[in-house]
Amino acid sequence: MNKLAVVAIGGNSLIRDNVHQTVQDQYDAVCETAKHITSMIEQGYEVIITHGNGPQVGFILRRSEIASEVARMHHVPLVNCGADTQGAIGYQIQQAMDNEFKKRGIAKAAVTIVTQVVVSAADPAFSNPTKPIGSFFTQDQAKMLAQTNPDWVLVNDAGRGYRRVVPSPVPQEIVETEAVKLLTNQGYCVVSVGGGGIPVVRQADGTLVGVDAVIDKDFASSLLATQVDADVLIISTGVPKVFLNYGKHDELALDRVTLAQLKQYVTENHFAPGSMLPKIQAVICFLEKGGKKAIITNPESLEAALAEQAGTHIYP
Repeated sequence: MNKLAVVAIGGNSLIRDNVHQTVQDQYDAVCETAKHITSMIEQGYEVIITHGNGPQVGFILRRSEIASEVARMHHVPLVNCGADTQGAIGYQIQQAMDNEFKKRGIAKAAVTIVTQVVVSAADPAFSNPTKPIGSFFTQDQAKMLAQTNPDWVLVNDAGRGYRRVVPSPVPQEIVETEAVKLLTNQGYCVVSVGGGGIPVVRQADGTLVGVDAVIDKDFASSLLATQVDADVLIISTGVPKVFLNYGKHDELALDRVTLAQLKQYVTENHFAPGSMLPKIQAVICFLEKGGKKAIITNPESLEAALAEQAGTHIYP
């Protein structure tokens, strides 16, 4: 089989700005990313695509709450909202990839797996929500929302505005890993662990039950990359490279770094929680578990990054 790459697409990257949030806008963004991923495949890679869902799951949850308030319709649990995003975003990625394959005459197909990810019911995240979902709000808007929704927790998300946060437990096991491996080995471009996967808890009798949370997609992607023995984990984000002192006069782009260097930068608090830090932590976890290489870059730099002409490259 060709080299295997796990490519993680951020949920925020599907929404370009505040005036491009519609389903069609998101599909247009997916189509642009699909072009770059298809070029990776033309370079000789098998690709497993993962994606975030922070904004999208927040939208679905809010629609459910409004429908309940206005029309007394049943409330949709957060775990089901996450499952909904797997289907909706997976459908868009799958269609965009298949269309791109057809345009280029590539005999290949994409397939989406609705993926469950096991977490621990005792995970401290359930009593300390940290995962941002939904739209960004101003401080005044956040104050109003806190008054009308006293059960919400709203925090400043890396200086970009206020967002609602929900529990984000650590992924422990991907239930459908063997199905992902089987389809990948048969040549399919697989979309998996969408939104970090549907969080479930394994009960004493071995059965699974869903829990209300949103797993970080970078941590789930890291775990998946480990379990499928990927040659490279690529985390796609809004910047072409990782920076030290980001946004400051002395910011420094990172081209090639070692695992030890990256861990040192974490201890020096160079990376913002809820923004770049989870991506860095996911890369560290992948490399510590035997991963060979990780890349962090933006979607338009994917092909150049594989040629080591763009992005931040991290090695053990």
